[in-house]
Amino acid sequence: MATLYIANKNYSSWSLRPWVLMTHLGIPFDEQLRVFGEGSNWDAFRRFSPNGRVPCLHDGDSVVWDSLAIMEYLAERHPGIWPSDAGARAWARCAAAEMHSGFATLRNACGMSCGVRVRLREVDAALKADIARINELWNEGLARLGGPFLAGNAFTAVDAFFAPVVFRIQTYGLPMEGAASAYVARMLALPAMREWYVAALAEPWRDGAHEAETLHYGEVIEDFRIA
Repeated sequence: MATLYIANKNYSSWSLRPWVLMTHLGIPFDEQLRVFGEGSNWDAFRRFSPNGRVPCLHDGDSVVWDSLAIMEYLAERHPGIWPSDAGARAWARCAAAEMHSGFATLRNACGMSCGVRVRLREVDAALKADIARINELWNEGLARLGGPFLAGNAFTAVDAFFAPVVFRIQTYGLPMEGAASAYVARMLALPAMREWYVAALAEPWRDGAHEAETLHYGEVIEDFRIA
C-alpha cells in the first residue's frame, strides 16, 4: 500500500489535493501526517520528501513529490484520475496546471485555514482579478462539459486541484457567481471533503506563521476549531 505524507489539514492546501482524490476514488493509502513547526520544516520534512515539502507519496521503491506529479503517477496506475474524454481531459489538465502555477494573490491573501471565518481587510485589484478568473474558469468547465463537476459528471484531478480554493471560499466568503456557487456547495458536501474538514477542526496544533499570515490580511470573526 502506498504512503501519503501530508501536513496539518487545517492549513496544508497542497496536501489536500492528492488526499481528497485518493479518498474519493477509494485508492488505498496509509496517511502519515507531519505537523508544521515554527520556522522552517526543511530538516524534518526532508526525512521523507526530497524537496522538504508536502505532499509526498511513497509507493514501494518510488518516491513522488509535488501534487501534480503525484496526480500523473496515480493516473498511470488507476482509472478515473483524469476524464476519459480527450477534450475534457485536455481542458482539465490546463485548468489544473493554471491552478498549480497561478493565482498567487489568492494564495497569499487567502491562505487556507479551514476552521476559521475571516473578514478580509482589503480586496485589491489583483485579488479581484484572481476571484474573477476562478469564477470564469469554473463556469466555463461546468457549462462546456456538463457538470456537476468541473470536467464532467465525475470528480477528477481538476476538482482535487481546486478543492483548497473551495475551502478558501468558505473561510473568506469570496463571491461566486452562477453555477460556480452551486459547485462550491456540492464540493463541501462530498464525504471526502467533509472528512478532511472534520479532522481539520479537531487538530490541536496552531502554527504561528500560518496564524500570523491570516491575521495580516484579515480579522478572524469565527473559529470552529477545538480550543
